[in-house]
Amino acid sequence: MYAALWRALPGPVWVRLLLVLLALACVVVVCFTWLFPLIAPLLPFNDPDVRS
Repeated sequence: MYAALWRALPGPVWVRLLLVLLALACVVVVCFTWLFPLIAPLLPFNDPDVRS
């Protein structure tokens, strides 16, 4: 999958690398902006209740 993505990107190696880094940065921003706050109430990590 990654090899096919790498071959589909245009330009020389430095342009491909720049595009991959830009895409990775966009994914990280989307995760921290919308995905993680959306699923945070569903995760039990902040639940202080100790059940025995």
